[in-house]
Amino acid sequence: MHAQPDQFPLSRRGFLAASAAAGTLLGLTADPAWARTRPRPFGRYGSPAARRDPRTLYVHPAGVGDFTTVRDAVAAATGSGYTLVIAPGVYRQTVAVDPGRASMTWIGASEDPCDVVIVYDNAAGTPKPGGGTHGTTGSATTTVQADGFTARWITFANDWLRADHPDVTGTQAVALKVQGDRSAFHHCRFLGHQDTLYADSMALGTVARQYFGHCYAEGDVDFVFGRATAVFDRCHFRTLSRTELAGAPYGFVFAPSTAGAGPLGYLVTRSRVSSEAPDGYYKLARPWVPSSDPTARPMLTVRDTWLGPGIDAVAPYANMSDSHPWQNQRFAEYRNTGPGAVVHVPGNRPQLSRAQARAHTREACLGDWRPYA
Repeated sequence: MHAQPDQFPLSRRGFLAASAAAGTLLGLTADPAWARTRPRPFGRYGSPAARRDPRTLYVHPAGVGDFTTVRDAVAAATGSGYTLVIAPGVYRQTVAVDPGRASMTWIGASEDPCDVVIVYDNAAGTPKPGGGTHGTTGSATTTVQADGFTARWITFANDWLRADHPDVTGTQAVALKVQGDRSAFHHCRFLGHQDTLYADSMALGTVARQYFGHCYAEGDVDFVFGRATAVFDRCHFRTLSRTELAGAPYGFVFAPSTAGAGPLGYLVTRSRVSSEAPDGYYKLARPWVPSSDPTARPMLTVRDTWLGPGIDAVAPYANMSDSHPWQNQRFAEYRNTGPGAVVHVPGNRPQLSRAQARAHTREACLGDWRPYA
């Protein structure tokens, strides 16, 4: 079944615009009155007084839970198998889940990802207190290195804006960097501009299977990128406008950096790509061959997906470096629809045959792991 366009959730820019009217950065304060007064701030997931089990921890910005910040709750969750139930609120902080905290689950208690926002504003070029700058990896609001991580109904955001920092050249600003194997995100949002969602692995040669189901991601330059074996199932990707640029292209949706020995990279299936930019101002993808892995062969398959008019249908792919032309990588499409999917130049749009498409499914990518079951 082909994915169709529908009403998209409130975008990051819409979120910021709403905040101005409310007088706060993201339309919510760190301690919203309604979160304090709700009779069941943790929804159907218990409370500190009715704890589901000893490894369930409750986070509430006004102190109704065990912790007021996600970062403190993660620090207290020593070992594996912890669940964090997070009450509605904006949590302005950076958070890191290290490899020792395996099989951790984060749940947005209201079951609406707009209500639980983890956000910060570091960029690659942001100075660090001890000297130097953060770099792309260090800019991440949330970093997940542990295997078996699951998040539901959470917004991961980086609200650093180029316009506020014209002197900064390192404009990559990651909302989430995830490196663990068997990492699953259900009904989550990823909001940023450049390098929003970094779906990666811990090391070259280490396989990291990741699943994104019914998620929303937005940005402009390479805003879904990295080395993971990642499946994006029934997701929505939204490209943003860039009024500071005189013309196209404004950016690129995907920038995979799959290892040359890696059999599978990014799979986008039953999803959609929309845009607030003019028609044809975005490329679908470009390959990232990082200096740390010059043998990388980026892989991206987009299938059964609706591509809106924001995608340049004539030339949807571009090079990041002329030394690594996209034609030498592993880019392919299958049964896509929409104005951005029309094949104008066959050589610019590699298509899978029906037989080849059987090897490009979520089951093939994820093996014996079934996060969508």
